[in-house]
Amino acid sequence: QVQLVESGGGVVHSGGSLTLSCVGSGFIFSDDAMRWYRQPPGKGRELVGTISHGGETTTYVDSVKGRFTISRDNRKSTLYLLMNDLKPEDTAVYYCKRSFYSTWGQGTQVTVSS
Repeated sequence: QVQLVESGGGVVHSGGSLTLSCVGSGFIFSDDAMRWYRQPPGKGRELVGTISHGGETTTYVDSVKGRFTISRDNRKSTLYLLMNDLKPEDTAVYYCKRSFYSTWGQGTQVTVSS
């Protein structure tokens, strides 16, 4: 059974940092490109960024470039999202996903106070 479990969310002040984790199981983690998405309150889900299966290539939406970093540790089947200089508009539920499959995790809430 494929599972994705996100963790690491919380409440931070504007300018703060958080690191989110996503542990995958039930599939060969190192075979899959992965993505982070987020869903702000009252809005649709949006792509934050992607990482190739080996971790060599990453892409980011313009609004997080230079502030967020996606990485992975395939030995631990874990995906990371390092978020620096957080802004109130980063407030959302954050989700990880296998790039080419439809399984979603339960998400983790990030709240940035001004």
